Amino acid sequence: MRKKIVVGNWKMNLNSEKAYKLLENLESISFPNDVEVIIAPPSIYLDSFSKAKKLFISSQDVSSNDNGAYTGEFSAEMLSSLNLKYSIIGHSERRQYHGEGEDLICKKARQLLKYNISPIYCCGESLENRKSKNHFQVVKSQLSRLLNEFRGSDFQNLIIAYEPVWAIGTGLTAQPSDAQNMHLFIRQLIDDKFGLEIAQSVPILYGGSCKPSNSKELFSMNDIDGGLIGGASLDADSFSTIINSF
Repeated sequence: MRKKIVVGNWKMNLNSEKAYKLLENLESISFPNDVEVIIAPPSIYLDSFSKAKKLFISSQDVSSNDNGAYTGEFSAEMLSSLNLKYSIIGHSERRQYHGEGEDLICKKARQLLKYNISPIYCCGESLENRKSKNHFQVVKSQLSRLLNEFRGSDFQNLIIAYEPVWAIGTGLTAQPSDAQNMHLFIRQLIDDKFGLEIAQSVPILYGGSCKPSNSKELFSMNDIDGGLIGGASLDADSFSTIINSF
């Protein structure tokens, strides 16, 4: 049985007062025991948030380098020293605004796995890719290095997040059946490389404008194991509704 997972990606939002208030509110809500709830606050809050009692804490990124002269970055070893278990990598905003590609993202994945931190590996197509009907090929390309250079045992510590770029922050959402088709496609790629047992163990999350009004239908799909939530994770009531959508 795969994990049910909901990740709240706060991105670059909330000053200190608002961030700690939201954490307090989220720690007070109830959610099913079989749902793993993760929040990814801005890195400035990771140290203090790592002491959360009910929630798992993730970073929004990590350096591809070991410790050293890399101003402004933080390493997987540093995250490990805070007992963090997750880190988002390859988010579409990192790809778009920082020019990150598969080589760099896979280096980050290796760093995380080295310190027993589970990468939340993001992939997804643009609206142009979707309209030209090559969205499956784009996602396959984004996952190709991961599939070809990592071991099956690595995939047992990975989470994949499918985020159609055209649905992030736009209010647009993939139809549940379309999202399911992509999730199934990703799972079949893993199956083709490593076999059914590993493919069935990898959680695949949906990350494109998932909100209280559509989360229940999305999470009812066979191969959608939860969500990577953006804006809706900044409101405790909305996030709680999504968490309780399984």
